Amino acid sequence: MEIGFAVPGSGAWATPGNQAAVARRAEELGYRSLWTLQRVLNPAGSGDGTYRGVPDPLVTLAYLAGLTARVRLGVAIVNLPFVAPAILAKQAATLDRVSGGRLDLGLGLGWMPAEFAAAGAPMARRGARAEEYLAVLRGLWSGGPTEFHGEFFDFPPVVMEPPPVQSPLPVLLGGAAEPALRRAGRLADGWVSSSRADPAVIGRSIGVVRDAAERAGRDPSALRFVCRGAVRVRPGGRDGRRPLTGSPDEIRGDLEALARQGVTEAFVDLNFDPRITGPDADPGASLDRALEALESFAPR
Repeated sequence: MEIGFAVPGSGAWATPGNQAAVARRAEELGYRSLWTLQRVLNPAGSGDGTYRGVPDPLVTLAYLAGLTARVRLGVAIVNLPFVAPAILAKQAATLDRVSGGRLDLGLGLGWMPAEFAAAGAPMARRGARAEEYLAVLRGLWSGGPTEFHGEFFDFPPVVMEPPPVQSPLPVLLGGAAEPALRRAGRLADGWVSSSRADPAVIGRSIGVVRDAAERAGRDPSALRFVCRGAVRVRPGGRDGRRPLTGSPDEIRGDLEALARQGVTEAFVDLNFDPRITGPDADPGASLDRALEALESFAPR
């Protein structure tokens, strides 16, 4: 199993300087990948502080592409309904080019009504729309003439240049419901879990994705299964410890358990730890904790 690390992406510590420090150190330590997340906005007065101050994930990755040379750059996830497919195709292709072919594009359907309203996007029939959306992306990335005539998207022969470096550009789908998991198995290069996924039973979701791939005539062993590890480093030996919460040794054991369930890549994400991103967290202290975590979970 490969190991990645999420850059500062939420809260006061999500500054360009902190992102650069984490990215550079992760590459030095041999991590496979760096990851960002998306939250366009929050309802005014919301008491949920999980996604405060989230920078744009693709702009962040473009910035980090110029500061790194080897580590892969992932977003988990961009919500498809918030942007036209041609615009996202151009952004992703350009990011893949400026990074030298290092982009992993995670895509999802969104869930927050306020974001849909502000983006001017309908929430209805998101799954069906996503299936056409993926076909449009791949056609536009082909580098040659492509046209599309579907229920949601319809355009004459066009050419988008320049294409991405990677052919095909890797697309991972998010989602936890069975239709979303089966869509990932049928159509995507893999699946990426959310911060709410239970690490103890993630193998069940992986099994659904693999089954859908096999039923679609695809090779399940070729798919990637990426786990967002919402890690919280705490003193060890606690009774009733949640997976990925505890001492570095305990968390490393949890990561090994993920590999046994079929996860092919896990990335350590501290952005869901209130000690790191909470309203009272000091950005400098949060960076120090992250640098310690980078050392603790570095690939061996």
